[in-house]
Amino acid sequence: MSTDLADSRDRRQKLTADIAHELRTPLSVILGHTEAMRDSIVTPGPEALALVHDEALRLNRMVTDMRTLSLAEAGELHLEREATPPAQLLQRAVSAHAPRAAEKEISLTLQRSERLPNIEVDADRIMQVLHNLLENALRHTPTGGNVTVCADTLNARTVRIVVNDSGPGIAPEELPHLFERFYRGDKARARRKHGGSGLGLAIARSLMQAHGGEIGVESQPGHGTTFAITLPTGA
Repeated sequence: MSTDLADSRDRRQKLTADIAHELRTPLSVILGHTEAMRDSIVTPGPEALALVHDEALRLNRMVTDMRTLSLAEAGELHLEREATPPAQLLQRAVSAHAPRAAEKEISLTLQRSERLPNIEVDADRIMQVLHNLLENALRHTPTGGNVTVCADTLNARTVRIVVNDSGPGIAPEELPHLFERFYRGDKARARRKHGGSGLGLAIARSLMQAHGGEIGVESQPGHGTTFAITLPTGA
């Protein structure tokens, strides 16, 4: 018991340290620029205000994501489950990311079985997972690459959704840590350029678990990355 308590204490301390570290950067930027504007060192024009606004949005995303993750891990996240056609969710997700794919000249395609059964899910939360996976795939796929979303049935009670990209892949030693909060592998560090909170995959895993589903990843350097989620049907 004493070992378990010590491990729990260490995890809490690490989480607190990670949160403080992640929040420090946007707060420092906001404080630095507002103080410079106050002291007339920087003119409070559109560019300076836009930078402060972007950092405030980033800070807000972090706080929102941390709250979602905390509720999900504590089993207190309320889910509005209803029978939902997975094809509908997939089409919405792919359509939402089509402009980004076109901008990067990436081929974004959807492949699915004709008769997918409904899944018993909170549609908004599953869309959150799909958006995260597609954002990651498009972010790490080079110009001219491919991102494919596939859906099929594993059995009468399970639907599987796969997001595959033709990006650089992920090193084997990173794979076991991808779903950890604020993981700072080489691929994860790129989020600073794109405004991510570093919690997306941790939230995705918690949301899948809350639905009684699973999420996994396979990747090899130079051969792209594949994320797969499984969800229960209404059968």
